[in-house]
Amino acid sequence: MPLQPWIEHRWRQAAPRCHPADVLLRPLSWLYGSAMRTRRWLYAQGLLATHALPVPTVVIGNVIAGGAGKTPLTIALVQALQAQGVRVGVISRGHGRQRPPQGPDCLQVLPDSSAQTVGDEPLLIQQRTQAPVFVASQRHAAGLALLAAYPDTELLLCDDGLQHLALQRDVELCVFPDWGAGNGRLLPAGPLREPWPRPADFVLQTTPTALPVAGNRHSPHTVWPIVRQLAGHAINGRGQRLPLHHWQTPPAQDADPPPLAAVAGIAQPEAFFAMLRAHGLKPSHCIALPDHAHFAPLPTALAHWPRHAPLLCTEKDAVKLWPHWPEAWAVPLQLQLPAALPAAVLALARQRFAARSSSPRNDAMTR
Repeated sequence: MPLQPWIEHRWRQAAPRCHPADVLLRPLSWLYGSAMRTRRWLYAQGLLATHALPVPTVVIGNVIAGGAGKTPLTIALVQALQAQGVRVGVISRGHGRQRPPQGPDCLQVLPDSSAQTVGDEPLLIQQRTQAPVFVASQRHAAGLALLAAYPDTELLLCDDGLQHLALQRDVELCVFPDWGAGNGRLLPAGPLREPWPRPADFVLQTTPTALPVAGNRHSPHTVWPIVRQLAGHAINGRGQRLPLHHWQTPPAQDADPPPLAAVAGIAQPEAFFAMLRAHGLKPSHCIALPDHAHFAPLPTALAHWPRHAPLLCTEKDAVKLWPHWPEAWAVPLQLQLPAALPAAVLALARQRFAARSSSPRNDAMTR
């Protein structure tokens, strides 16, 4: 087994057996954990600067390496708050974007922005929600630019940034994948970016069904389940729409399955392929790419796929693939939030913001 899949497999095991690699990895994890604790202490003591934004600010992030569903959660929460009449803006660092050397660092994400310039996740958020979205290396700068352009914004959501302690926040949402915190160890011996448990206002965990999520053995928090499933249809870059069963394998035993490729440049490509199979699809080619992979030029595995044959992808990949391959079919990811969650997040954010606004000393990061 290649090294990276082997390591990730061990990360996900709740109690992996001792392995000779642990002799090396665990001491590295202790050093990493010490550095993270020191960094957090420096911020808590005010020795490293923090910056507050003049509206309630909510950070959505995770403590595990790899995908946990932050961006789909951000989209679902924005849409739920918009349905309540709340004017929401989104800020992000735009992970994976390539800023021109002479270009501005802070950018507004527009419907026709290039994913290479603003990042694939911010572009997807803007296209799905039509909310104001700004990206910058410093989230605080993105927030100020957004508020200058949209002064009636009532709430800011930061997509990712749980470990970006330079940005003060009123509410934190920490999201886990369905396998939780895995072995509970810090990088590189485990999947954790920082020691867990840690303070968090809302802890969420994705699940493929509406069944309650079991309590995370590493977390003292109440866990809110969020149901994550593929939609039953796909959309291509020309605006056409087809049901997923259109590509199901014929039931006849002697029938050859039609050619069908699936591509995913996300943290866990196999999760997308597995969800397609759960819908009865049997891709003949599954092309796994690195997270935030670009499609200019097309990856070798994709360049040889015939244009007339169907190609399925994630929405995150579609914002980069469609300019070069509009025939590709993006399968939307649907997230079902607990009904009480959006109102609870909004109420707590407003309460915390009012408290810090009336206090001569901003202690949002040290609560």
